[in-house]
Amino acid sequence: MEFFASHYWIITFAILIPGILYASWIDFAQRRVPNWLNAALAALGLAAQTLAFGWYTSGAEGASGGLAWGLLGLLVGFGVLIVPWAMHGMGAGDVKLMAAIGCWLGPWLTLLSFAAGAIVGGLVAIVMIYTTGRTIHAITNLQIIWTKMRRLDTAFGEFGGAKTFGSTSQLLPYGVPLTIGTLGVLLTCYFGGWLT
Repeated sequence: MEFFASHYWIITFAILIPGILYASWIDFAQRRVPNWLNAALAALGLAAQTLAFGWYTSGAEGASGGLAWGLLGLLVGFGVLIVPWAMHGMGAGDVKLMAAIGCWLGPWLTLLSFAAGAIVGGLVAIVMIYTTGRTIHAITNLQIIWTKMRRLDTAFGEFGGAKTFGSTSQLLPYGVPLTIGTLGVLLTCYFGGWLT
């Protein structure tokens, strides 16, 4: 247990980073993230949290690891993307990937990874719109999304969902920005000395 605790972030880098890079590649190539991969990452994350920190560990700055911390990270990862999925704005694989990432990172780093991924996703979407010459289509689609979100009966229906725009939009494999955001947060925190 002492070995896992003192090497937790090295183990995280060794397993999570290749896992999310692979998930990102599959999402880019096939526009899906396989359930088996998300389940494996989540299970390994919870196992690593438990082996390193037990059921729950708290330090001077509050909770810092353990199975409970990993489960809380899973809930945060799931929670930040479940509404966009329910509104038909993204695939379920992306939601599960963020939840699996949460098992490793706990709630706070998961929230930061999601925020970083959302910023990256927004920037990538702007580049995609600009480079494909779909600015007018994007403005029209945003108006449809705005109309969709104004009423509860349409907010969670197929109307204005990501797949309904057809050739007027290009689907963004959201696993890619989630991976970039997670890598950015992990590397910043690790080399900044915040992960010990």
